[in-house]
Amino acid sequence: MSSLSAFCSDFYVNQKLGLKLDLPERRETVLDLFDRVRRAFPRLSNFQRYEGEVALESDSAEREWQWVALRQTSIRSGHVNPPTLADAYNFHQSLLEVAPYFLSISPLDIDMLEVVFGFDFDTEHDRDGVVFDALLAQTPFAQLVDLEFDRVIDAQPSLSLTLGDQRNLQASFEVRTKPRILVAGERGGDPISVFLTVRKFGPLASLDDLKTAFASIVGHAEMLAEQRVIPHLVIPIYEVLQARGA
Repeated sequence: MSSLSAFCSDFYVNQKLGLKLDLPERRETVLDLFDRVRRAFPRLSNFQRYEGEVALESDSAEREWQWVALRQTSIRSGHVNPPTLADAYNFHQSLLEVAPYFLSISPLDIDMLEVVFGFDFDTEHDRDGVVFDALLAQTPFAQLVDLEFDRVIDAQPSLSLTLGDQRNLQASFEVRTKPRILVAGERGGDPISVFLTVRKFGPLASLDDLKTAFASIVGHAEMLAEQRVIPHLVIPIYEVLQARGA
């Protein structure tokens, strides 16, 4: 855990269960699920509405916080600055265990399950400039820029791939410098964000397979984070920020 959070301002583990059909919209169904989650995780006591989304959150002013959100065709959850990866995994698995029964989700309805490892860097420096210097300055991309006259205004590299020969298992690497419309799980502000997403596509044979799928996804995510994301994305950004006195 220390290797994942040592170089960034905030580290978080998010999860998304994507569905093919719309979730039920009855108030009782949503509130019953959120009440069940709140009993298991008492800190989640703030009910919020966002555009196209309802969420149950703990106090986002605290360094460690959690959230669960429902959209039309997805269930999302997040744990920001968890004490250990096991704590984050337990939170997400608990939701995977109860949500399908409260929301009448069938294995055939499951489009995909994904886990995101997120690394945020708070900085007052030019975010696109930092990313360019950290990740692009020593590549052919740098030849497109005349640094004496030009200013980089959008440097958000991304890459997606399949993992081995498993076409239903994919990973994506993304660096983001621009703030988005605020939704559940985001505090606002303008950090540099690095995202590692590992996604497994459905359908599943049974709801019990969600546990196995989750374990497979987080296993790949940990390996990719330690072997690729930390050394090749996170540390270069950290080093540039340190050199600039961030």
